[in-house]
Amino acid sequence: MVTQPHATSALRSGYEPVIGLEVHVQLLTTTKIFCSCSTRFGAPPNTNVCPVCLGLPGALPVLNRKAVEFAVLAAMALNCRINQTSIFARKNYFYPDLPKGYQISQYDRPLAEFGGVEIPSGGASKKIGITRLHLEEDAGKSLHDGFPGSSESTAIDLNRSGVPLIEIVSEPGLTSADEAHEYLTRLKEIILYTGVSDCNMEEGSLRCDANVSVRPRGQKEFGTKTEIKNVNSFRFIRQALEYEIDRHIAVIESGGTITQETRLYNSTEGKTYSMRSKEEAHDYRYFPEPDLLPLVVNEAWKEEIRSHLPELPEARRKRLVADYGITNYDAQVLTFNRTLADQFEEAAKSAKNPKRVANLVQSELLGRLKARGLEVCQSPVSMKGVGMSADLVESGAISGKMLKDLYDLCFERGEDFSAVYDQEKPQQITDSTTIENIVDQLMAANPKQVEQYRAGKKTVLGFFVGQVMKLSKGHANPQLVNDLLAKKLEG
Repeated sequence: MVTQPHATSALRSGYEPVIGLEVHVQLLTTTKIFCSCSTRFGAPPNTNVCPVCLGLPGALPVLNRKAVEFAVLAAMALNCRINQTSIFARKNYFYPDLPKGYQISQYDRPLAEFGGVEIPSGGASKKIGITRLHLEEDAGKSLHDGFPGSSESTAIDLNRSGVPLIEIVSEPGLTSADEAHEYLTRLKEIILYTGVSDCNMEEGSLRCDANVSVRPRGQKEFGTKTEIKNVNSFRFIRQALEYEIDRHIAVIESGGTITQETRLYNSTEGKTYSMRSKEEAHDYRYFPEPDLLPLVVNEAWKEEIRSHLPELPEARRKRLVADYGITNYDAQVLTFNRTLADQFEEAAKSAKNPKRVANLVQSELLGRLKARGLEVCQSPVSMKGVGMSADLVESGAISGKMLKDLYDLCFERGEDFSAVYDQEKPQQITDSTTIENIVDQLMAANPKQVEQYRAGKKTVLGFFVGQVMKLSKGHANPQLVNDLLAKKLEG
């Protein structure tokens, strides 16, 4: 049954949400974790399979070394302690898309533990602890539509069965849906920087289950939790958590009891629905996987993996501010992904004014890309082109208006800035006599506005600046225009 929760701000203030997140990240290996089948997304159903990932009798798993290295790299980026020895376990449960009847995972001896992610919260920084990071295989996928007879039956695609995952389990230290959203955003950002996953939520490369409970503010004991599964965007996770928090409060305030269960979120209705009772660890009857030896990651191997750890987003932001004189906001935008940050640095190193490069990336490049639904890697204007345009403005060779027109042409023609600039050869008018003639013509044609300015209405200056730029087709030097107008209008 669907409830209709509604908690006022007054009611909410009396309760504290407690949220923990379990994030599954698909590792970017070319083959599966225990066999040589391809991990390629979008292949015809049940074509990337073999006796191992089909769970056929007698088939034995062989651990993928690259999956281990990717998992360790992610754990290092999240400041986890890497355990020298970890154990694979069988997690027993029975779903149609789990052919063996168990999933190979890790339980009491995971690959890594005790990490954390820093998030902004309430104007300060807050560390959200990571309890554990462990390796496991993915299950298959149940298909409920898109095939003949789908109205009467469910089909199973086992291409995904055996794809390598890391599960990252946070501490229950998140106290709002906004904090959960921030944590996921920062976590995804860090994982993308390491290159161990593409974190594509549409393809299932990053999935999140959320555990949420509420308790009277000040109470130490946790309330009864519910789990929200299969939410396919961070925005919907935030909405689902908001709904569940209100639902919990409404149930408690009405004298009811929260049932520990797993729920699904319907984004169209903005509501959660009960799916099944929530399993506990003992329900899975974990026991060590007898077909796999303990996983040993010794110091030498750890150091080899650590050598591939890139500069991470937060450290890079601080360095960009120090090295290039940009603002914290600039650094936040420019480090959104590693490719953008790399390209900005390449341009900034050779530019006359790195701050201007940062401004142009945000004001002229990213907005146009977003409007056209393009990624940075698809931009017709390279970061080298941005650097060139910044230098031209810096030197006074082109005006801001000319620059905008050139960027528009770049996107219309699909050509880089240098090519369009060479074709158009725009020249800024810096000859004072030429600009003075235009100013004289305008003042003679607009005596009323001249008198208004001289009577104290200084905002009229903007009218004259606009008219000069219009008559010069945007080529007049703006500073020279302002200086001449101010001098002549003052009489």
